[in-house]
Amino acid sequence: MKRIHFEVEESAVTIVADDVYHRVAKDAIFEARDILHGKIAEDPFFATTFYPYKEDLADDPLIRHMCRCSLLADVGPMACVAGAVANHAVTRMVEEGAAFAIVENGGDIALMIDRPVTVGLFTGDDRLKDIAMQVQPRDGIFGICSSSGKIGPSVSFGMSDICTVISSDVLLADGCATAFGNLVKNGDDIASASERICSIPGVEGCIASVDGKVCLQGDVPELVRRRVDAENASRILL
Repeated sequence: MKRIHFEVEESAVTIVADDVYHRVAKDAIFEARDILHGKIAEDPFFATTFYPYKEDLADDPLIRHMCRCSLLADVGPMACVAGAVANHAVTRMVEEGAAFAIVENGGDIALMIDRPVTVGLFTGDDRLKDIAMQVQPRDGIFGICSSSGKIGPSVSFGMSDICTVISSDVLLADGCATAFGNLVKNGDDIASASERICSIPGVEGCIASVDGKVCLQGDVPELVRRRVDAENASRILL
């Protein structure tokens, strides 16, 4: 199993898989980006709206999937874009025979695993440091996606240190992580925000941290102690 990292324009991607599948994943990432660029060229509003975008049956399935998940999460379709790219790459690797494939795209992770893996949670807050999730193998591809109001370049209307969502639908996890982050302004609303996100069909569990407070809701992997810092190339700790 080998980890590689590469960047293309705004995408910073880490791939963990057997060597033979790395080219498959890279090709899939470029394929997904071409699909997205085509849609944005057709309608630039797709890339800028913060509201759900109506699904068009004439669009590519990747675009339609983004639209459906943005509607469920009540966010713009580009809130699902990192998860869409990661999911597309893992799907292609699995189609080629991979039993273990992970793609992390800016903190949004698509996983197909046949053994336990550890996923770090970087909060930037010394009161909650070196915490990770021990993720167990399961059938099918699933997503662990995160948003932050304080870390990274992505737009968030909240002030969370981290908001993480787990779902069997990677794009839904991504969109809901964004929605979750938008809802968490301070420690007083962390519980109500967690309940709201976990009420969305398809969301399995979530975890959030803000102002030294932590909230877990639903089915969240076991938390363990592992070193996690901003210098990690990815949040996947093998």
